[in-house]
Order: sequence, then C-alpha cells, then structure tokens
Amino acid sequence: MARLNLWRWGVLGLAGLYFLVPLAASVVFTVDVPGRGLTFDAYTRIFSTEGFVSSLLLSLELAAATIALVLLLMVPAMVALRLGAPRLRPVVEIVCSLPLVVPPIAFVAGIGTVLKWGPEHLSRTPLFQTFVAIQNPHFPFVLVLAYVVMALPFVYRALDAGLRAVDVRTLVEAARSSGAGWPQALAQAVLPNLRGALLNASFLTLALVLGEFTVAQLLGFQPFAVWIVNVSGSQAQLSVAVSVLSLLVTWVLLLVIAGFGGRTRTTSRG
Repeated sequence: MARLNLWRWGVLGLAGLYFLVPLAASVVFTVDVPGRGLTFDAYTRIFSTEGFVSSLLLSLELAAATIALVLLLMVPAMVALRLGAPRLRPVVEIVCSLPLVVPPIAFVAGIGTVLKWGPEHLSRTPLFQTFVAIQNPHFPFVLVLAYVVMALPFVYRALDAGLRAVDVRTLVEAARSSGAGWPQALAQAVLPNLRGALLNASFLTLALVLGEFTVAQLLGFQPFAVWIVNVSGSQAQLSVAVSVLSLLVTWVLLLVIAGFGGRTRTTSRG
C-alpha cells in the first residue's frame, strides 16, 4: 500500500510539474524585464490595449450563443433518445464524435467552400442575404454554427453522464401523470436534475470558444484567441500575460463549477 501511495504521489508530482513549470516560465517572462527588474506593466496594459475589450466581448457573445444553441439541440434530443430510442444511442454517439476525427483545416475548408459557393449561385434569391448576414464581422453567426458542431463531442459526453445518473423515465412519467405537458415535464422535472451536467457542458463549450483559433482565423474574423496571436507579433509580453490571465480565469471557473456541482449533489442527497 505504501508503494502504491508513493507511486500515485510521484505521478501526481510529475503531472503537476508538466503543467506548472511552463506556467511559471510564462509568468516570469511577463514580469521580468531586462534592465528594469520585476514589473507588472504587461498586466496593467491589458485592458487599455486596442482590440482587447472588443475581441473578448465578441468571444463571450459567441460562447453564449453557442451554449444556448447546442443545449437547445442536444438536451431534448438526448432525453428523447433515452426515452424512445435507446438502441440508437451508439449511432448518435458516433455522429457526435465525428468532429474529433475531422481536422479543423478540412472543416473550415468545407465551410469556406460553401460560403463562396452561396453568393455566386444564390445572388438572386433570398438566401443570398442569409449568407451575408451570417458573415457579419460584428457577430459572425457562421462561427456559432461551426462551434456548435465542434462542441458536440463534449456536450454529448457531459449530458450522457448526467442522464445516466438519474431515472429520466420515472421523472417524466411522474410529471406527465401530474398533468404536465412534454415541455413542462422537461423543464421542471428533468432539467433541475441535470444542473451539474448542464454546467459541465456549458463550461466545456465556453473553454472551446475562447481558445479556438483555426476556424476563426481562416474565415477572417478576430475573436479573442485570434487577437492574442495577432498582438503577439508586436507585444509578446502582453500576449503571454493575457494568455496566463485567461488560463487562471478558466481554472477558477472550473473550480467554481466543480464546487457548485458537488454542493448541488450534497443538497439533493440531504
């Protein structure tokens, strides 16, 4: 048993070094300026740098829209799958896992081809305005559609784990027997018991949108991740400082969600 505990602590220590050493090196790079010593100018200049606020707000708006759309699609589909067609679960799982095996370059190349094809062949139809609207640089809805597809594997896993932990059929039948309709049964009986799964799915989607670079860059938009890369060419310390700060904020959000989920389970048991 002592050897097993020693092995576990050794693996944990190596994993900690793997994550913390690069983070510590990044922090040192942002605060140690040759000839000036320690300074936090890189962090104090973040909010006043041109493009920071606009790109961050754009990413947060895209994340909110992506979370709303992917949950609106997946939650009813997962509940219906569990209640009415459990044999189709492997098929749905494979379909939702496809974004993991499709390279982002190939994915964005397909999107770009469709976006170029549409205006050329649909210029005299109402669909032309749709192609123009979804590419609005102030809110590129095409990125929301792309992020929904990319988030499917993570949202599916989170919701599937949550649905496995509750008896969905009993909850729905109890709500239906009380006179509730299907939407009301889903909203009042199922969703409160999926709070932890919904939070996990939302957080994973948020992390995906905030860190996604390839699709946005190749389609010509500038959300937060693209802004960080663009500013790194002229202000390397600033870009690293923003990356460190965003990573720390992500960790804090993860801890908050984990603590909230644990408190919710404890309350429900009590």
